[in-house]
Amino acid sequence: QVQLVESGGGSVQAGGSLRLSCAEFGNSYITYCMAWFRQAPGQERQRVATVDYDGSITYADSVKGRFTISQDNAKNTLYLQMNNLKPEDTAMYYCAAAYGIYCRGGPYNNWGQGTQVTVSS
Repeated sequence: QVQLVESGGGSVQAGGSLRLSCAEFGNSYITYCMAWFRQAPGQERQRVATVDYDGSITYADSVKGRFTISQDNAKNTLYLQMNNLKPEDTAMYYCAAAYGIYCRGGPYNNWGQGTQVTVSS
């Protein structure tokens, strides 16, 4: 069982930055896709950014130009650099993974426990 462990959340003021990390343990898959999701209280879960096995990346429109997804395969770690944070970015952030050659776009069937991001105005 592959385990995902997020870290890096916290409280910042609007305009600030945070970098989330997602450490992956036990992954022996060659082909896999990773993503960051977020969910605010009372709202549906939103896909924030994805990176696939071929390096292709997508972003939600609401974070384009502010967030950057990246991964360090040597460290088995996924990152989300978040700049110019806004109060509406406040949410629990989760990393997720899908495995196999058809992983692009999900469904993501492995999830971390989440890390809270709070942005104050």
